[in-house]
Amino acid sequence: MIEPSKIFEVFQEKQALFTKSLNPGKKVYNERLVIQDGVEYRQWDPTKSKLGAAILRGASNVGIRKGDIVLYLGCSTGTTPSHVSDMIGEDGFLFGLDVAPRVLRNFVFLCEQRPNMTALFEDAAHPEQYAAKVCEVDVVYQDVAQRNQAEIFLKNCKAFLKDGGYGLLAVKARSVDITKKPAVIFREVREQIGKELIIVDERTLEPFEKDHCFFVCRKK
Repeated sequence: MIEPSKIFEVFQEKQALFTKSLNPGKKVYNERLVIQDGVEYRQWDPTKSKLGAAILRGASNVGIRKGDIVLYLGCSTGTTPSHVSDMIGEDGFLFGLDVAPRVLRNFVFLCEQRPNMTALFEDAAHPEQYAAKVCEVDVVYQDVAQRNQAEIFLKNCKAFLKDGGYGLLAVKARSVDITKKPAVIFREVREQIGKELIIVDERTLEPFEKDHCFFVCRKK
């Protein structure tokens, strides 16, 4: 029996996560579709989504609500953005940004099926270059495998995140510094982002993702 989880707009059946499909009958990454009481749900694979992994690891709040405007940095082909699209619904909107042309092309095709998303071919490290294309947002989500992940995240939160809005950061330790232990990297990132944002929740993502940590933050 699929029932509402403790996370807004996310549903659960035992250890399986689901979102209500904004585009019934269409799969995004070969996920399982389930119809219950006339409503179609898409199963959320935590091994393909760091946000899904964070929720299953016990995140108490991810800050995403129906009707929210989201800036998603590192959208790739759209696996996690598609579930965020379900969560924010028809009244919400998602700006999906990526610097890789090949994956962004696939994301563009996905946006054609989901009118609450659009694609931006931009470098997340330079928010000033796309400032005219993005409005103030309720949520900044970042999954960018770069050495200066925390710096990029803070720059975008400063540029676009409204006061009281949420910043979600997936940190890949090996992309920051392969010579340091992941726990050290996560501590350094915590100290860096904690100077500017309130850290609401922090989770490592094993066994779904190795050497990853997920931070949920709120703008002061």
